[in-house]
Amino acid sequence: MKSWDVIIIGGGIIGLSLAISLRRQGLSVLIVERGEPGREASYAAAGMLAGSGGEIPPPLRVLAEASARLYPEFVHELEDESGVRVDLREQGTIVFSPDGNFANAAQLLSRKELGSMEPALAMPGPGRPGPSEPWLPAAYLSERSVDPRALVKAAIEAARHRGVDISAGAEVAALLVSGDRVTGVQTAKTIYSAAIVVNCAGAWAGCLGPHQFPVKPIKGQMLCVIGGPTLKHVLRSDEVYLVPRSDGRVVIGSTLEEAGYDKRTDVSTIRRLLRAAVEIVPALADARLHDDWAGLRPRTPDDLPILGETSTARYFVATGHYRDGILLAPVTAQVMTGLVVGKSPEYDLANFWPSRF
Repeated sequence: MKSWDVIIIGGGIIGLSLAISLRRQGLSVLIVERGEPGREASYAAAGMLAGSGGEIPPPLRVLAEASARLYPEFVHELEDESGVRVDLREQGTIVFSPDGNFANAAQLLSRKELGSMEPALAMPGPGRPGPSEPWLPAAYLSERSVDPRALVKAAIEAARHRGVDISAGAEVAALLVSGDRVTGVQTAKTIYSAAIVVNCAGAWAGCLGPHQFPVKPIKGQMLCVIGGPTLKHVLRSDEVYLVPRSDGRVVIGSTLEEAGYDKRTDVSTIRRLLRAAVEIVPALADARLHDDWAGLRPRTPDDLPILGETSTARYFVATGHYRDGILLAPVTAQVMTGLVVGKSPEYDLANFWPSRF
């Protein structure tokens, strides 16, 4: 029976990035994905790469900033190996905050600068209708954004190019253990053998024994519009964010809901998100709804990922990335590859060990 050096449970961007990284180390890798690779949280994400934003928990900022720095090379390698163009945008983010609470790296913007950078913004003035107050305070952050769907497509093709095996539509039913060591996984139809297993199953990571990782799904509803104004920057307020794509689409999100594994969208919620976007960019009222969807983010009790080896020898976990899975993919692949091959961690991982739960 065929065996692999490493089995990765979960074919999202975390699992795919790790698989590619492990193949570069010469290890044979099998990804076992319960559905279609890359079609869960990775496919649903907006793609903001906010490595220094205030929403990043303080213990995670070193990893987040490192991952943001890795992104250009990460994308270049995926594009080179896959032949797929990944829409990595460098135009940055405009953040609106009523209390003026911005990240240290933020550049405060005047009303004139706002109007010059994004002419479609709701900026009240003579002959220009808009909300009763201008969109201030506002600041600029030098952040990137990426199209997660293009990113995942490139990662799947790069993984295949590298010789990663993928078993799709095969949910792992059990972890196989002999003594105190992992020996593989079992699905409804077959057994896969490996000396190392890494759980990258996202919102489903806690469903597999013997370790009960406290990961729960947090639903996020989103929509995409086309035919509206051309936006250069990501726009972010307390109520909504708008993420432009280079082909003219604008992604609008998102909600944070505890709804189990329900991925249905709600018409009233989608309309509310669109109204909030129109408050910022009035011309979006004339845009057409292209699509709406919901994804399930994997959240832990402390909002930090779980990274490391469990008490079962050679059984690792890399999950719980919550809203930052796309951002953290490069550094997670780097960190987990080091752990799997027995290197000392490059970063302090004390806040992320599975044993904290």
